Amino acid sequence: MDPKIRESDVTKGVFFIEPEPIPDERGRFTEIFRQEWVPGAGEMVQVNRSDSKAGVLRGMHYHLFQADYWVVTHGKAFIALFDFRASSKTAEATETFEVDGDRQTGIYIPPGVAHGFCAITDTTLLYMVDQYFDGTDELGIYYADEGLSIPWPSDAPTISERDQSCPLMVDIEEDNLPF
Repeated sequence: MDPKIRESDVTKGVFFIEPEPIPDERGRFTEIFRQEWVPGAGEMVQVNRSDSKAGVLRGMHYHLFQADYWVVTHGKAFIALFDFRASSKTAEATETFEVDGDRQTGIYIPPGVAHGFCAITDTTLLYMVDQYFDGTDELGIYYADEGLSIPWPSDAPTISERDQSCPLMVDIEEDNLPF
């Protein structure tokens, strides 16, 4: 069966893919991504897995060149997106929602859209990217920056040192701003 595909009403270029699992007596099969489902998507070249304990917050990250495709395969996560692209029709839009491994909703995140998540339960996130890892394109915004307007579900999340040290938006160097 074909998935339900829709572009976000809040953030231009973000797509949600609702797959149709095929269940049988053995379990289920779910096709979670095809490049043709997302207009303009590049070829995904790397797949990563992130396992997070409940209460872990990862973000807010963004890339100047790389697009991500996220699927929560286990658990439940609160996802936050912020359109950091100055040239976007939806610049500075914040979008939040919850996803869980039962639905395996795919989320296509274009370059310049900051993204992060808080694991509500122990969570496994698979994410594909259209660029090989390049540390110079791993950028971030401080997750609690008031300009993001994100109502994180935890007042005291577990956060990496890297994410704790991300700058506020007003302190990001011009060379690291999305176009």
